[in-house]
Formats: sequence, C-alpha cells, structure tokens
Amino acid sequence: VQLQASGGGLVQAGGSLRLSCAASGRTFSVETMGWFRQAPGKEREFVADITWTRSRTFYADSVKGRFTISRDNAKNTVYLQMNSLKPEDTAVYYCAAARDGRLGVPLALHEYDYWGQGTQVTVSS
Repeated sequence: VQLQASGGGLVQAGGSLRLSCAASGRTFSVETMGWFRQAPGKEREFVADITWTRSRTFYADSVKGRFTISRDNAKNTVYLQMNSLKPEDTAVYYCAAARDGRLGVPLALHEYDYWGQGTQVTVSS
C-alpha cells in the first residue's frame, strides 16, 4: 500500500486547511487510516483515525472539536479538515494505514503498517 499525503501549507491562527491522503495498491487490506503529527524536537503523536468498514473515528483531545477526519471509499482517500488552527498545531503531518481495526481505543503508532511522506503544516500567530 502506498500513501500520498498533500494539502499542507502556511496559514494564520484561526484559519483552516484540509489534508488529503490517497491510498493505492492493496487497499482492500486496509482497515484503519490515521493521521499523526510530529513537531520539531517532539515525538510523533496521534491526531485522528477512521476505520473503513464502520467509519469509527477517534481524535486526540488536543484536536477534538476542531479537526474532522473523513473518508471517500471510491477514491481510497482520507481527509483531515483542520479548523481553528493554532500555532501549536504546527508540525509535519503523516498519514498511515493499518490492516487492523479496533473499536474501543485508537491504534497505537507501532500498530500501523504503512506510512506516507509527511506534509508540513505551519500556523503563524
């Protein structure tokens, strides 16, 4: 499975961006798609994920109410709509895909099987 992330950029605080992650290859094997981010000097952290079959979603507390993850099955694409952006949202955003899915809690970083290249999101104050 190959993942291509896009949509990053520079935006002022309070603004919005929409990230896209297009999956190709053996996409039928994917159950969960997720977004992670990594700020300079920090560890990569979970942002949001969604399952293909039930559209179950999870969000990190820091983005709840501001970010929305969605999917387009026909396009094998997952989106991350980011509103009310804050300077602390500045990071490289990565999309990831996992063969597994879980209902109760989001998958951990190490449980993802495929990773896309990152896309930079910079929020100016």
